Amino acid sequence: MDVLGTLEKLVMESGFAGFFMAGGWKNLVMIVIALVLLYLGIAKKFEPLLLCGIAFGCLLSNLSYFVSLGGENALYHPEIWSTFLDASSPYYHSYGYIMSHAGLLDFFYIGVKAGIYPSIIFMGVGAMTDFGPLLSNPKSLLLGAAAQLGVFAAFFGAVLLGFTGNEAASIGIIGGADGPTAIFLTTKLAPHLLGPIAIAAYSYMALIPLIQPPLMKLFTTEEMRKVKMEQTRAVSKTEKIIFPIVVASFVILLLPSTAPLIGCLMLGNLFRESGVTDRLSDTVQNALMNIITILLATSVGATMVAETFLNIQTIYIICLGLIAFSISTIGGLIGGRIMYHVTGGKVNPLIGSAGVSAVPMAARVSQDVGRKYNKTNFLLMHAMGPNVAGVIGSAIAAGFLLSVFG
Repeated sequence: MDVLGTLEKLVMESGFAGFFMAGGWKNLVMIVIALVLLYLGIAKKFEPLLLCGIAFGCLLSNLSYFVSLGGENALYHPEIWSTFLDASSPYYHSYGYIMSHAGLLDFFYIGVKAGIYPSIIFMGVGAMTDFGPLLSNPKSLLLGAAAQLGVFAAFFGAVLLGFTGNEAASIGIIGGADGPTAIFLTTKLAPHLLGPIAIAAYSYMALIPLIQPPLMKLFTTEEMRKVKMEQTRAVSKTEKIIFPIVVASFVILLLPSTAPLIGCLMLGNLFRESGVTDRLSDTVQNALMNIITILLATSVGATMVAETFLNIQTIYIICLGLIAFSISTIGGLIGGRIMYHVTGGKVNPLIGSAGVSAVPMAARVSQDVGRKYNKTNFLLMHAMGPNVAGVIGSAIAAGFLLSVFG
């Protein structure tokens, strides 16, 4: 037995050999980034349910590069999907090619690529969301629409920076502050940007309590922030049951590309409000939501490989994401100010900032800032109207962009 030859083979096949390969240091950088994201998720509690999975997916993907020296034993292979979708490739749409070459995280990623995971997340959001505040004050839809301003501002900014239309659309949707929508649109239009876009979207969602209050103070006066809004009307059970059916029918007929997101969102809400599907509603809100969150987070994290993440485009995406989110917040506040003047001071413009789609965090921030200026103020339910309108608005914005560039 050749002992030295065996030892040499073990050394060369070990992951540590990858550190000395050309470009291996880049994967080491990605491993450090994954550890930083784990720290933010665990110690700082920045969207931990998603960020921990994304970070560990990134860690596994880049560690497996070393273990397999970038070969077939890696857990994620970005080149598989480009080959699968390349019409000039002999393996175009060859599922046998995927089955024979894919790693564990490649199979997880199928649910992302097919739009399954984001749609099921939307179903869970629908089951957990009460649309009553929106129904009691339909004008909230206008604030949800105004808060999509950042989506289109970032889109044009990305085009000016040299991104293609598909890439710019995927970057712009970060302004909707809706992670599943950003993932859904990006996998359709610019899958190579999925990692940085997902990180930007979820990071800014987690930083809402830090980003929004300064903008709220800048774009409203102290007098406006003190406005105490009247209690909204009670919404009947019949209205709540009819609403998801009507919205799904109208929006899907208007923009068929929104069917996966809007359809699942409204189905989940129907489970909640019908009163006869409590078991389904509970499953969607808890067990199914948790399972899909694990699969979604790890597979998105797996796309954060060095060759697609470590470049100037990632920096642009992070910066444009912040701009998009900020402008969306400003758009909602401007809409709130307009309503304040139109109604003679009866609407507190702070609820406009909740028009971004981060449910219910953005509504809670509106409540917290309002209470600082008026201890008797209770804006949470008023802010939930624009907040849930923002969920619908971001899905519609994504559907519009998908219709144009898809």
